[in-house]
Amino acid sequence: MYKVIIVVVVLTLVFIIAFSGVEAVSNMIVDGTANTTSYVTTTDPTTVQVTLTGEVTRTGTYTVKIGSTLGDVLEGAGGITANGDERCFVSTLEITAKNAFYIPPIYDNEDTCTMDPIEKVCINSATQSQLQELSAFSVTVSGAIVNYRSSNGDFQQLEDLKNVPGIGSATFEKCKNFVTLYEV
Repeated sequence: MYKVIIVVVVLTLVFIIAFSGVEAVSNMIVDGTANTTSYVTTTDPTTVQVTLTGEVTRTGTYTVKIGSTLGDVLEGAGGITANGDERCFVSTLEITAKNAFYIPPIYDNEDTCTMDPIEKVCINSATQSQLQELSAFSVTVSGAIVNYRSSNGDFQQLEDLKNVPGIGSATFEKCKNFVTLYEV
């Protein structure tokens, strides 16, 4: 009986220690200087939360100081994987508000035998007809992308596509692995 109680107490302590470590990592703040991190509460008005998904070494939500760059956040998350497409994000993009970033793959993760990269279209330079080649974009949506780009300038992140009329979460999910911000 005593052995069971001791085991339960030990396991409880291990879980408490493990979860406090997870909380510390989720409250990590990247302060914009190389290899420097600090820990603060998430209610700090000088910080925002940034969610990283896709081809990132440690995906998750990170609390960062306002003014940090996407590169700082990615560095704090261990960087992108070897399959992460660097044409799909701007590492110097300054973080000013709560945001989420998806880093797409270069190669199709569903096909482990492929040697060819995914064919992608640059949303910052493609014509309407080139955008239409993607099954996710209709004639109307392709035109809306070109018009949005003309009115607002280049897209700074893939998620900016959701600001284009006619592109919601479902369309973004269909196209996010097939578009880039930069040419090859």
